[in-house]
Amino acid sequence: MPLTPPPTLVALLHGPDQPGLVARVAGWIFERGGNILHADQHRDTEAGIFFQRVEWEPANGDASADTAAFHEFGRSLGMNVRVASSAHRTRVALFVSKADHCFHDLCLRWRAGDLPGEAVLVVGNHPDLAPMAQGYGLPFVQVPVTADTTAAAEARQLAVLREHRVELVVLARYMRVLSNDFLERHPGHVINIHHSFLPAFAGGRPYHQAYSRGVKLIGATAHYATRDLDEGPIIQQDVRRVTHRHSVEDLIRMGRDLEKTVLAQAVRWHLENRVLVYGNKTVVFD
Repeated sequence: MPLTPPPTLVALLHGPDQPGLVARVAGWIFERGGNILHADQHRDTEAGIFFQRVEWEPANGDASADTAAFHEFGRSLGMNVRVASSAHRTRVALFVSKADHCFHDLCLRWRAGDLPGEAVLVVGNHPDLAPMAQGYGLPFVQVPVTADTTAAAEARQLAVLREHRVELVVLARYMRVLSNDFLERHPGHVINIHHSFLPAFAGGRPYHQAYSRGVKLIGATAHYATRDLDEGPIIQQDVRRVTHRHSVEDLIRMGRDLEKTVLAQAVRWHLENRVLVYGNKTVVFD
């Protein structure tokens, strides 16, 4: 049987730029007997902020000791620090409505072993995808939502997320706006796929907006959900060229392909701890 690789640690840190940060981080890992596998850094020259992602094998596989010690070390440098272990599989819930293309794409990628983490739950405001979720071996919870029942519905959703210990919510074309109360009470991240190249055509019916505007490019945007609709930190975007010959239905069909790949890439980068959020922007160590 193949040997299980030893666990690795990934640290994401950012803070005021200062000389010698790369050397000090590498030196800290070396002094503790660790072996750096990957390291990347970026400097925002306008803001004077340093960003780094470093992955290493801790000595003797002692990930827990290095995790606590690196947090303390990072704070001594004036850095904001997040450390994750490869042994931890993030628990993910998919929120869906009726559209199934992003849902199927993510489930098939998980089934093929192409995505880290673990899909543990599907929450839908309609029952349409329940049989498909069950076909993938995922529990499906229907929570109907109307304008008059939003607070009660979100309370039920949050209870289900806690029950399944969900750490990441992926809105796989979930056609409801989550309230600020939901986003504040859910301790993990929420990733949304918007079917346009934000900030253009935010809100509803973006393909119809794009058609009316006569654009020559359509796009899709995966971003973290925030209290401001479709304005959260962007993780990934892509575009496709279109012409006057394409109908609204053509734009929707072509857009679905973009939505699937953009959302899957954003989820992968998040699960691999490659996304660092600061302000309303991201640094993605791809």
